Amino acid sequence: MVPADQGGGVMRADLLAARIDGLDEALAAVDAFDQALAAGLLRPQPAQAAGLAELAAAVAGTPLAARVAEAAEKAAAGAAGEDHFVALAAARSALLGSVHDALTARVEEATGRPAGGATAPAAGGQQALNVLAAARSWLSDLARCGWRGIDHEVVAGSSQIVSAMLPDPALRRLASLLDGFAAELAASCPGAALERVPARRWGDLWSRALLLTLPGAAGAPATGTATGRLLPLGVDLQEHATAVQAQVHAVFEPADGAAPLLVRASVSAPKPDTVVGAGLWQLLRPHMSLLAAVSQGRSMDLVGMPVTAEGDLLWSDRYARQGEPADAFSTARVALPTATGPATAPLDRHPARIAVPVLLEGYAAEQGDEGLTFTLAGQRLAVDTDRVPSAGPLTPEAVTASVACIGLLRWDAGVFGVQPLAVETTVRKKPVAVQAGAWAGGTADKAGAKAEKAATDAAAVLRERAGRLLRK
Repeated sequence: MVPADQGGGVMRADLLAARIDGLDEALAAVDAFDQALAAGLLRPQPAQAAGLAELAAAVAGTPLAARVAEAAEKAAAGAAGEDHFVALAAARSALLGSVHDALTARVEEATGRPAGGATAPAAGGQQALNVLAAARSWLSDLARCGWRGIDHEVVAGSSQIVSAMLPDPALRRLASLLDGFAAELAASCPGAALERVPARRWGDLWSRALLLTLPGAAGAPATGTATGRLLPLGVDLQEHATAVQAQVHAVFEPADGAAPLLVRASVSAPKPDTVVGAGLWQLLRPHMSLLAAVSQGRSMDLVGMPVTAEGDLLWSDRYARQGEPADAFSTARVALPTATGPATAPLDRHPARIAVPVLLEGYAAEQGDEGLTFTLAGQRLAVDTDRVPSAGPLTPEAVTASVACIGLLRWDAGVFGVQPLAVETTVRKKPVAVQAGAWAGGTADKAGAKAEKAATDAAAVLRERAGRLLRK
């Protein structure tokens, strides 16, 4: 046990390492189905039929049992229709949802934090049935081909569907998913030449997309409003070749005195591949004043800010103003232990979605062959320094030398690990806090200022070239 007087509360690291009953079996059933899907379900072989049967057996005691058993039988005979593929995708998602729920319950037990809402209300709203049916047909064709059987002709079948969806705001979520999925598949064609198939990832994308084609599944989530004080904990910066997103994790204290809540606020922007490092903040800052508050160590006062049941603030600067100074580590020690986690949307119940803010103290950092680990009360916890962005002063070296860490508890490849967002370390015998998002609102740091200037120059060149093209 970690001492009970540890700042921020007790972290039962031993619980994070303990086995969870049924988890391995659920994942094995998902893997068996993914292998069957990889080979294609047009002319299934005995091994694929066994994988389908294993999926059906895993949900035998649930309301899905009869429909999945029929779907598995039809698929094993090479006679599955769209409804059968939907049933198989639902079974796969339900199993991963059960894994998500078990892991989330274990995290709540390990942190001693109040349990959040189990599942958020499903999205509503009607959508264009014809284009959803077209998407479902394409995804069914993919299942029949399998990842080993894809070619450019099959993958290209999504292009007209995506084009038809994009003008409708209610369908853009699914359109973006299909577009990105098709791009990954196209880059991997022909499937027969692949050395390794990312079966779990493509199975995730396929099943999620198929379920989103059901009417109403991709509708906008229900929202309420938030009025109170927002206390930032840290920023998770996610970068892609053509886009960047910053997600601020924070504790929200309602003005009516209700229990504090864990919330998120995200902002994203398209980006050219020449803008990297600290320059990324230039693309994001104009859209969210919260980034300046994070870098300045301040709270934000919210009045009527839209918020979903899943704890996502639909950020608009008109509902927020800068508040008093608020140190992230003070927030983590005082407010975080009593903050309730948000509910989870049905289709978001997946272990890859777990990202729970935690405060770790009293650990020993050790760099080994498998990377950096924190040892708490004799239990080793993996530290994912690869997720630490280059757009801030937080470095793997600072994490290694730290004495306290605010991070996101995640689960990957069968184990829990932590992604650092901020650390406390000692510099010249004085405690210093280092935030991954410290440069979000601007910086006087030499390295950060140099990267900002390079990004400014690159953006100016791009604007000038774009202007030239428009003038032509």
